[in-house]
Amino acid sequence: MGAGIVDLCARAGLSVLVLDQSPERLDAGHRAITEFHAAGIARGLTDPALLEQVTQRITGTVDPADLAAADLIVEAVTEDEGVKAEVLGRVATHVSEECVIASNTSGLSVTRLATYVSRPERFGGLHFFNPAQLMRLVEVIRPIQADKATVGTLVAFAERIDRHPVVVKDRPGFLVNHLLIPYLNQAIQEYDDGLATCADLATAVKLGLGYPMGPLQLLDRIGLDTHLHATGVIYEDTADPGFAAPALLRELVAAGRLGRKTGSGISDLEDPR
Repeated sequence: MGAGIVDLCARAGLSVLVLDQSPERLDAGHRAITEFHAAGIARGLTDPALLEQVTQRITGTVDPADLAAADLIVEAVTEDEGVKAEVLGRVATHVSEECVIASNTSGLSVTRLATYVSRPERFGGLHFFNPAQLMRLVEVIRPIQADKATVGTLVAFAERIDRHPVVVKDRPGFLVNHLLIPYLNQAIQEYDDGLATCADLATAVKLGLGYPMGPLQLLDRIGLDTHLHATGVIYEDTADPGFAAPALLRELVAAGRLGRKTGSGISDLEDPR
């Protein structure tokens, strides 16, 4: 996700400084951007000159002190509160008082994350959707501590990189995942109960609801492990039964069937009925 956000910013003409743990990690991010552009070029969707323009706007570093002149920091490390807390606390010591810091998160409490920085009023959440270069929506999450200027800065940033911002308050799952995750969990359970086949579930939501793909196909695209983590985080905070992970989901993740990333998931299971 981090590489996608970097790519978006550079495409919009912004100068981007990327902080990572090692030169090897920086190289991996550069490769991810290059491969994304190469795929677009191969399909005739991307101008080959764009990649050169993008790479010229990106600089890498492993020294957080280099962030001193930044106007906006977007943290995009793994979705683990402990890891984010360490990174945010370290980064916050190197930026100016005017700098806004945002965490890219799909479900962690942004109000809690704000407690790890020295100026929580200058902190907010951004939820980019994967892949960031293709998905137009960005949720701007407003923690309790944030001032109006900070929220305005994040909205303006999203618009500057040609995304559509929606401002939401800080609650587990924010807006999209609060709607999406129970739907996907219910689809898993209905499939496991033999209510409908994978194909029939897809047909029902595409023709009946106008959705672009079936729920089980979407789960395989998201990653079953990613979905299990997201639903678990929200269930831990809310105890809402809609976010309780279905047994089949846990079993598939334990078996290593994670979806597209592993070549097998839930949509290619033998139907249970």
